[in-house]
Amino acid sequence: MQDFTEDILELIRRTSTDLPADVEESLRGSLLREEPGSAARGALETILKNVEISRQNSTPICQDTGTPIFYVHYPAGMSTLKLKEQIRNAMVAATRRSYMRPNAVDVLTEKNSGNNLGGDAFPYIHFEESENNELTIELMLKGGGCENVGAQYSLPDSRLGAGRDLPGVRKVVLDAVQKAQGQGCAPGILGVAFGGDRGAGYLASKEVLFGKMDAASPDPKLAELEQQLTSESNQMGIGPMGFGGKTTVLKTRITGLHRLPASYFVSVSYMCWAYRRRKMTIHGDLVTYD
Repeated sequence: MQDFTEDILELIRRTSTDLPADVEESLRGSLLREEPGSAARGALETILKNVEISRQNSTPICQDTGTPIFYVHYPAGMSTLKLKEQIRNAMVAATRRSYMRPNAVDVLTEKNSGNNLGGDAFPYIHFEESENNELTIELMLKGGGCENVGAQYSLPDSRLGAGRDLPGVRKVVLDAVQKAQGQGCAPGILGVAFGGDRGAGYLASKEVLFGKMDAASPDPKLAELEQQLTSESNQMGIGPMGFGGKTTVLKTRITGLHRLPASYFVSVSYMCWAYRRRKMTIHGDLVTYD
């Protein structure tokens, strides 16, 4: 099988050091909405300057280079064992070149592996066979600060008056945003999944974050709720980095999952402004990055 290690290394470099254009555009739009001279505008100006410098120098956008989450769509017959080996080898090389900070810490010994490898779960790699002949690898780098303010709710929630319906989903998502304050490195992007079990919900709430900033749910009710949650989150006044202002959330993405009758979970994955996600597609000898 062809060796894609160098191509995957380039995917990691771009993801860590070059913020996607749609995210940067959204941040620049938010800058114009904040008052001149305000702490919110100053925070966004600093963020955008950091984005430019990181891109120019191929240095990480954030000192926390995050948990690497790979989604691999591969053609039939390709070895997932070899792909996994190549991804892990690329991660070691990326760490050595300082595109990634060593982040894999053994939970029992508290020792850092030094190369971003830790058992079978670090980095996280999800494989899915595709019907076409292309190999697609998507990578998200999920920072620890925003991961810490993720939340999961079991409805009904009497404390919040949230029932098992879309209004209930709305209430608990807004509660998660309010509790995050500036600790999630706002302005953030919300990935929301309702239904499923606890594990499936958290996975789906991250998977939905691989979409573009201009994407919306194909379901009109969910698309409307996405817009409502973004708007209402921005009315809280939390603002960039918690300094106050009009921009707390840049985007909300929602997906629904089938569930057991006994359970109704709402899982919220908060993504920080350093919305690092990239895609690599290999078709024959052609490699493209998005």
